[in-house]
Formats: sequence, C-alpha cells, structure tokens
Amino acid sequence: MNHGKSKRKFGRIRKVRKSLLNSLVLALILKNKIKTTEAKARSLRPYVEKIITQGRLGTLAGRRNLVSKIGKIGAEKIVKDIAPRYEKSFGGYTRITKLPARLSDGALMAVIELI
Repeated sequence: MNHGKSKRKFGRIRKVRKSLLNSLVLALILKNKIKTTEAKARSLRPYVEKIITQGRLGTLAGRRNLVSKIGKIGAEKIVKDIAPRYEKSFGGYTRITKLPARLSDGALMAVIELI
C-alpha cells in the first residue's frame, strides 16, 4: 500500500530519479521556464525552492551543496542572478501553470517557472 507516501517514483530507481530532478532543476535555473508533466512539476517545486533558499543564504557550505547537486554553472547562476531577486521573500519562488493534456499519451502537462 502507498498510504502516507508523498514522493513520486516515476517508474525509476532512486539514482535515476535523483538525476532526473537535478537535470530539471538545472534546466529551470538556466531557462527560467520549462514545460514538463504536471507530476514532475509538482515534485520539482519543493526541490527548487530549497535550492534557491540555499543560494539566497550565501554560505560556503550552501554553495558547495549547490555545486554538488546542479553543477558549477547552475550554482553560479543561482548565487549571482536568481538569489538577489528573492532577497526579501521567504519561499514561493515558482509558479505552476497547467496546460492541456499531451496528444500522444494523454499526460497532463504544466509549465513551471520562476516568478
């Protein structure tokens, strides 16, 4: 039974699921807006919020953690470009907008973007 389980598995093993989320975060950071399935967008939101909060705090340990998760390019963009935008806010950095279902398989689609 799956009662009380909050994380989605997407039919993948742990390390593949983790790399999927990391690559989605990197794409979102670099492009500011991505189109993906609604389930992936909902799973991505708390992950991105925590990463941006780490970049906003600006500690050395936080920067090292960012580099290990999303690489040097993404960490640099968060610290220099994205974190200063959210200097006064405490969360709520992303917006999910629902789109019509994909024609090929009927998957619910969504756009996740940085506000």
